[in-house]
Amino acid sequence: MPDARGTLQRMTRSLRHRGPDDEGAYLDHFLALGVCRLSIVDLETGHQPIPNEDGTIWVVHNGEIYNLRPLRDQLERRGHRFRTRSDTEVIVHAYEEYGEDCASALDGMFAFAIWDARQRLLLLARDRMGEKPLYYHAGPNAFVFGSELRALLEHPAVPRELSLSSLHRYLSFEYVPAPHSILAGIDKLPPGHQLTMSPGGKPRVIQYWDLAFAPDDSIGADEWATILRQELERSVRRQLVSDVPLGVFLSGGVDSSAIAAIATKVGGRTIKTFSLGFAEASYDERRFARTVARHCGTDHTEVEFSPKDAIRLLDRAGDLLDEPLVDGSFLPLVQLSQAARQAVGVVLSGDGGDEIFCGYPTFLAERGVQWMQRWPRWLQLAAEHGVARLSPSARYGSAEFLLKQFVRGLPFPRAERTQLLLGGLTAVERSALLAPGPSRIDVDPYDDLATIADQTRAYSPIDQLIYQHCKFYLAGQNLVAVDRASMACGLEVRAPFLDRPVVELVSRIPSQLKLAGWQTKAILKRALRGLVPGAILARRKQGFGVPIGQWLRGPLRDALEERLASARVARVGLFNPEAVTRLMTEHLSGTRDHRKVLWALLIFDAWRERYLPGNRWT
Repeated sequence: MPDARGTLQRMTRSLRHRGPDDEGAYLDHFLALGVCRLSIVDLETGHQPIPNEDGTIWVVHNGEIYNLRPLRDQLERRGHRFRTRSDTEVIVHAYEEYGEDCASALDGMFAFAIWDARQRLLLLARDRMGEKPLYYHAGPNAFVFGSELRALLEHPAVPRELSLSSLHRYLSFEYVPAPHSILAGIDKLPPGHQLTMSPGGKPRVIQYWDLAFAPDDSIGADEWATILRQELERSVRRQLVSDVPLGVFLSGGVDSSAIAAIATKVGGRTIKTFSLGFAEASYDERRFARTVARHCGTDHTEVEFSPKDAIRLLDRAGDLLDEPLVDGSFLPLVQLSQAARQAVGVVLSGDGGDEIFCGYPTFLAERGVQWMQRWPRWLQLAAEHGVARLSPSARYGSAEFLLKQFVRGLPFPRAERTQLLLGGLTAVERSALLAPGPSRIDVDPYDDLATIADQTRAYSPIDQLIYQHCKFYLAGQNLVAVDRASMACGLEVRAPFLDRPVVELVSRIPSQLKLAGWQTKAILKRALRGLVPGAILARRKQGFGVPIGQWLRGPLRDALEERLASARVARVGLFNPEAVTRLMTEHLSGTRDHRKVLWALLIFDAWRERYLPGNRWT
């Protein structure tokens, strides 16, 4: 390639928000590696790329390795010489020691690339749960990879073309699940996978780790609770290691409260905590966060997210997101991250707790489905008609909203039903929303769900649901929202619940201890007794809800009507203008609640305007 250094520099600098502290590159006849570094550990000598002792193996890395110290000690005993204190250097020596199996030796959140110049071999790997992103393009003229789509698009060999199949996936899941991406010719490396590639060859993708369940019924609930609490304390202690100031995102829910309480206990210092709220009372959790902050004695900061903030950040959404993402919490998370970044460089979060401990209403919904399926059909139909007549409610988590979501999913198999409860459109709804050309694309977005249903058939129904939540909702939506929102301002977010030892321990806890009757996260709440206030453990699951439905009828109405104007929709050619206008009219009048699909369309339009400006599909 004639201007390899210039192309690499453009790609790297497109990711400067992820690593504002340092920039480095390595180039030879076959390959170019670039990195922007966010300095968290070893601020002075951790410059990347980092080579092995003789400069024949190089590594670039995004993330953190939590077992740095024991792994480094082990490698030093085997003769490896370290030049830095950086966790990145342990990766290159682990590769020397373990070869292509090196990712299995690492505990952490990571996406890394290793270039072995002796063997002319490139190795890419992504962490087990999907905390750090990794995209790649395997084309006829180049193999290109990076942390975000925007970096790949700086390479002239990478096409900039919408995948209509992935547009269907976006509408079905509210994000594009791995291994797919929103652009044709670009894939995501799935969590727990690695890729090897040699010049002139084809990429080989293999799975090096998977979430596996082996419930141990020989251990009682109290003993499991003790073991779990000890492991969580070890995880938090490992993730408190940082050479920059550190804090905790605190919502006032069980998971973030657990992390704040444990960090206070094991950290030996006052912890900074950060919470976000809204003027709309039913969406605002700040009073619960204050309770936990007082209980733990943290240095607490509150941020309020307003409609004005939403309008301001909506205009930037296309630039903040490299792929469209419907999650309404994304823009508030950006503002919370910006506030936290003024005081700290790292925060711990409670991400992953709901997925591995059955915290979502979707887990309870399965109990409800089993109960309702015993009803005579006439009674089921009567209940469905009754729910359909309920008036939309502006309150967060209203019974009306939850019941309508529940009834909507009833006709579908369990995996598809669960996805519909989490979000997304049915095939009929997608067909009505899309313009004739895109609607005729022959793709079933739920094929991926069917695949994991087959893979997990031997597990209990609850363990199957945990697997689905982790592989799709967590990896595809929640962790993406946290990564892009925090990395937009150079803030690192760590998730102790997703530490490998914690995840593998929890997979051995019987599912009936996680979902005990109608109580969610039962074993976690038992483990936290005496550490987290009882009122927090007893409160209803709220989640990070945002009053988007109300705002679309009020302060965001102008943005909605401008972006989704019938003429504009028709000109772009992806969606049916009449269908979009009907959705807007029904929502604005208050007769129907279409907040999620309208927000999906708004976010997609902001993304399209940034990445595919001027494109038409008519």
